[in-house]
This record gives sequence, structure tokens and C-alpha cells, in this order.
Amino acid sequence: PADLKVDLSNGGFDGSLLVSPPCSLDESYKYVFLPVCYSLTFLFSLSLNSVVLVRSCRVRRRWTTSLTYMVNLASTDLMYGLSLPFLVHSYVLRDRWVFGDFMCRLVRFLFYFNLYCSIFFLTCISVHRYLGICHPMKTMSLESKRVVRIVCALVWLVVFALTCPIFRFAQTGLLSRGQFPDPTPYLNCWDDAIDREFADYVPYGVALHLLGFFVPFVIIAWCYSQVLSRNKNNSVGFLSSVEDGMYSHYIRRRRKSIKTIVTITLLFALCFLPFHVTRTLFLLLKRAQTGGCGVFKAVSICYKVTRPLASCNAWLNALLYFLTGDKGAPAAGKSEVHVEESKSSRIIF
Repeated sequence: PADLKVDLSNGGFDGSLLVSPPCSLDESYKYVFLPVCYSLTFLFSLSLNSVVLVRSCRVRRRWTTSLTYMVNLASTDLMYGLSLPFLVHSYVLRDRWVFGDFMCRLVRFLFYFNLYCSIFFLTCISVHRYLGICHPMKTMSLESKRVVRIVCALVWLVVFALTCPIFRFAQTGLLSRGQFPDPTPYLNCWDDAIDREFADYVPYGVALHLLGFFVPFVIIAWCYSQVLSRNKNNSVGFLSSVEDGMYSHYIRRRRKSIKTIVTITLLFALCFLPFHVTRTLFLLLKRAQTGGCGVFKAVSICYKVTRPLASCNAWLNALLYFLTGDKGAPAAGKSEVHVEESKSSRIIF
């Protein structure tokens, strides 16, 4: 809410006049910035992810490993996009929540569930591409549909286990701006936890960031560094085993694959890194009661601004589908040369 009073002595938000002394946060900017950003994300997410799912369902029998992960990404991103109109409505009404306590918990849950499903599936794609480029022969045993389905199911279950406590902490509560002309309390949907439960939420929030983002980010960074630093002679040695006529094809595909995974890493860092760094600082400063009002204001603004940046992954992930060009394995009517070429491409890329 605009002009929130934050009492750093207890680490919480309260709309009433507080003692010891309050830190006033002017959040009026978010009532324009966030609705615009979330509305655009909703439109892009709905349109792009729908295209991905429709086109993928048409070739369901020819799904590759990468395409299977992309379909799971599109599913969770579409689910997240459908929850955004509720947040847009709330911000347009200046933080008033009219959809009830359950929808508050569900919408907040979907934000983080989508976030970490995206991160985990991107990690799966990264590991798969690393194995395909650096250890192509070992990847063959991981290409079966059964293995991929088990991995996807585990991702959904693990992320659900990590994020289900959000149903416990996120809730509605009365809030008052405590100022003229509208001092009347109103119902707000808390993103993290209400004041009396905030101390319990901080350890969970920090652990969620570590397990849900920082660990996968280290894995992705390591995989891509290994791909980029792979010995050129080893690459040529593998490619030279391929028929001479197909050599240039693999060179082009390999270069495209490396460019693609570098782009994924950059987009990953752009969307997720600022949000998790600023949110971790926000939680720790709010709980530790240190840093001063000026620092807390700056961190709070950065945290709120990076929230829609993190939500952009809901449609940026769909762009990967078009960027990688993975539309499924060849149809049954393809020639043997094309079929063998596709199998080799799936191992490498």
C-alpha cells in the first residue's frame, strides 16, 4: 500500500501508527507499474504458451526429450498466466483483495510454483544438453520416454513440496493506510506472511531461495561452462565419425546449440537472479531490524520492481520453443537418412 509504515523494531508491516520509529514506504508507483507489467505478461503468456501446447499436442507421438520438458514448462507457465488477472485487479484497487482467502493463497502459491517449476525444468534441459554435447553416448540411455516422464513427475512433486508451505503463510488480512482521505481498513492479500508469523516465514523463504534458485543456478552455470570450454579436438573427433556429407550440418547445429544455451543462461540470470537477490535481502533486513530506513526503502523498491521481471519467464520460456526449433522427431514417412540424422541430432543437441 502507499505510504506503508514499516516498524523495523518488529520486522513487520502495519497500517496503524507505530512506535520505534516507523519507516514510511511510498509504494504508489506499483499501482501503475505492476498492473501494466502483469497485464502484458498475461497476454504474452496466454498466447505463446497456448501455441506451444497446441502445436506440441499435434505431434505427441514424436516428442523428443527437450520437447517434453518444453511442454511441461508451457503448462505451468499457462497456469501461472491465468492467475495474473487477480493480481492486476488487486493492484488497480490499490491492494484491496475481493476474491477471498483461498484465492489469495492459491494465487500466491501459483506465482512461486510456476517460478520454481520453470527453474527446475530449465535445469533439466541444461543437464540434458550438457550430456548430449559432452557425453553423447551416455545420453542414449536417458532418451527413453519412461525416464523423461519420471523426471518430469519428480520435478512437479519436488517443487510442490518446496512451495506448499506458501498455502500456510499467504493469507488475507486487514490493513489501513492510516492517512487521509481513506483511513478505513481494507482486506489485503499478503505475499509472504502477516506480522506475527513473519519471523517463522523468513527461514523458510531463505531456504526456498537456496534450494529453488541458487543451487539450480550453480548447476546450470556449471553445465554451460563445461559446454563452452569443451576441447575443440574432442568435438572434432566425435564429429569426424559422422559421414563427411553431414559434417557441416553438425557444425552449424552445434554452433546454434551453443548460442542457444548461452542465451538461455542470460535470460535465466536476467529474470530470476535480481528477484532472488533483492527478495533475500528484503527478508533478512526486515527480520534483522538493521540497515536503516534508507537501505530498507531501496531494497524494498528493487524487490517490488524485479517481481514482474521474474514473471516474464512465463512467456520467455515459450520463446525457447521457437528459438530451438524442436518441434518433435521426424514423422514415420521420412527417409532413412533423415531419420538417422535426427537421432544423432537428438543425442548431440
